[in-house]
Amino acid sequence: AASSSSSASSGDGGASRAPDTSLFVPVPLKPGLGGAAEEDVGAELTRPLDKGEVLKNLNKFYKRKEIQRLGAENGLDARLFHQAFISFRKYIMESSSVSADLHIILNDICCGFVLLGHVDDLFPFFLRHAKQIFPMLDCMDDLRKISDLRLPPNWYPDARAIQRKIIFHAGPTNSGKTYHAIQRFLSAKSGIYCGPLKLLAHEIFQKSNDANVPCDLVTGEERVFASEDSRQAPHVACTIEMCSTNTPYEVAVIDEIQMIRDPARGWAWTRALLGLCAEEIHVCGEPAAIDLVTELMYTTGEEVEVRNYERLTPLTVLDYALESLDNLRAGDCIVCFSKNDIYSVSRQIEARGLECAVIYGSLPPGTKLEQAKKFNDPDDPCKILVATDAIGMGINLCIRRIIFNSIVKPTVNEKGEKEIDSISTSQALQIAGRAGRFGSSFKQGEVTTMHRDDLAQLKEILSEAVPPVQAAGLHPTPEQIEMFAYHLPDATLSNLIDIFVSLSQVDGMYFVCNIDDFKFLADMIQHIPLNLRSRYVFCTAPLNRKEPFVCTTLLKFARQFSRNEPLTFDWLCRHTKWPLAAPKNIKELVHLEAVHDVFDLYLWLSYRFMDMFPDAVLVRDIQKKLDDIIQIGVCNITKLIRASQSAAAPGTAEVVSEDFPLSRTQRDARVVSDRDGAEALSLAVEAAGLRRTKSLRSSRLGGRQEDLKSYGRGSLANRLLQEGLLTQEMLRQLESEWQDQHRNGRYGFGSKRDDQHSSKETRKKRK
Repeated sequence: AASSSSSASSGDGGASRAPDTSLFVPVPLKPGLGGAAEEDVGAELTRPLDKGEVLKNLNKFYKRKEIQRLGAENGLDARLFHQAFISFRKYIMESSSVSADLHIILNDICCGFVLLGHVDDLFPFFLRHAKQIFPMLDCMDDLRKISDLRLPPNWYPDARAIQRKIIFHAGPTNSGKTYHAIQRFLSAKSGIYCGPLKLLAHEIFQKSNDANVPCDLVTGEERVFASEDSRQAPHVACTIEMCSTNTPYEVAVIDEIQMIRDPARGWAWTRALLGLCAEEIHVCGEPAAIDLVTELMYTTGEEVEVRNYERLTPLTVLDYALESLDNLRAGDCIVCFSKNDIYSVSRQIEARGLECAVIYGSLPPGTKLEQAKKFNDPDDPCKILVATDAIGMGINLCIRRIIFNSIVKPTVNEKGEKEIDSISTSQALQIAGRAGRFGSSFKQGEVTTMHRDDLAQLKEILSEAVPPVQAAGLHPTPEQIEMFAYHLPDATLSNLIDIFVSLSQVDGMYFVCNIDDFKFLADMIQHIPLNLRSRYVFCTAPLNRKEPFVCTTLLKFARQFSRNEPLTFDWLCRHTKWPLAAPKNIKELVHLEAVHDVFDLYLWLSYRFMDMFPDAVLVRDIQKKLDDIIQIGVCNITKLIRASQSAAAPGTAEVVSEDFPLSRTQRDARVVSDRDGAEALSLAVEAAGLRRTKSLRSSRLGGRQEDLKSYGRGSLANRLLQEGLLTQEMLRQLESEWQDQHRNGRYGFGSKRDDQHSSKETRKKRK
């Protein structure tokens, strides 16, 4: 099938949407080899067919406008009509025999018996064939009903059977909104906490049991009971995907509700909000989500009580940038948006005799907590933190000042496309708000940038209102996909999902979440014989598809699972080469992180297929040991960086390959080294402007290869294109502008005021 859009369009609430027929994959039909008896019936009643005459008349049939109109009335658009005809013609021409009635019709047409046969008489046979290769034509109404997503509240009859009280705790980071919700959770007879991260779920689990409120922990990878006899506690802290919509509770807490708009995970917040069976639902998050939550609850007949909170400690945006790492002081946190920046900055800090902690997204939770503990400890010499936006939630940190190393971040939009955008107001506030946490040793938070020319835009971003959350995410359920598979038994799971999204109808309050990761896994394991439910579970496994080792492991898991061979501890140790030594360079550290993800994957699958992944306890034990090994690597990260760079070829700027741009310092260095002509300077000036441009889309490199050749392998233009800072359209406009400047005698070396004016004008055009 042709590739599909991963986002569903909104329905109009009335007429059904036309399906995207490019997704309909024809079921192959083998030509009829028929026995002698079948062949004798047709030939005996008439005569053997002249295949040359048959071909001529079939082509006449295809060109008839009346036939095309009849096809359209029966669901065959131009694409399907063409595909069906090609298959129909091939079937007839390659079959040694056809059914007697079709044989007689073809014979009458070929013999020119006008009163007995006309090419139009082939249409019933053609339509029957079309419905055989496109079975969805016969069940389109059923498929539309299954994929109608316009009334999600009706999916949760247990929740609709009770009158729930909805309380929205709205406020910025560090305002105490979640604290108040948790206090109600702890005082209830029973409760459930739903958070976006394992770290947050673990924190509430720990806090509840420390307060003598028995609480279980449920994440995708594990279940920990509060009681020694494994009895279910009345309270549970879980990651939001794992919440039960069937168990009744007195109080439920849904944290970070603004993530209901997340392109990939938003469905989990929608499910929790609409489906939790609790007398009180306490929702915590940004005020930007109030209107949407109120509107959603209006459709369920439930009112929303809003409690607003203000930040507990002041947060000041400084009037000066850091500019140099020499100006760092205790309690500073430098926020980067790529691993390469993390490595580069941490090495520069330790070169100045300072010790720093490091936190980024792919580190195991235990390592993150240890690094946070090291940074927070007043007696530890480590007073600087280098981190990604992973610190935005889930980790309590004593930060005096947040310093943005850059204000552009690689993102993935709702269509699954990579973009390089300025950070949003919501992201900036979430990260900046970590400074000056209430109850820490710093009574006031500060925020600034590393580079002076980023500061003005950071102030602008932080001063803007957070745009309201417009829609809530949805995702097809296993039951819906099973019903689709019943009607389309020959379709692949990836194709079923594509057709589902194509036919789905949602109203303006909802959107269908991005399913690219699901489809990637579905295509990867399609050749492995699995039942549909098991295949669906494997495709929802949480893994980073950019990690080849993890993807390969999932493939091996699925293959052995299909053979009904349990995945044992010994097998996993052989596959991962456990035990593993401490890393000697960054590459080895990255591999250890991937192995940790493999252990996570095993534990996640063991929770769903206990018999086939039987050694969860043993795997959890070695995962803890691996966590300790990774901590050793992170504590010595600057040594690993030096080892990696010394082993790299001369002139290599990157420690580890990433899909996203290099750090700003690396880009600036490259600009300086290439500043040998007016064109290079013009491009460099524009690139500086692009760093402050919102919605800079990084188009895929594959489609640009031919264009890149004309600019030379080492040119600055080439590198800007590769790094996603420039598109071909921008480059053509830059060349045009530079030529105009050249004709006017400026040669790209105008006054500073002229350059600033030109850059502003260019940015306006981009927007």
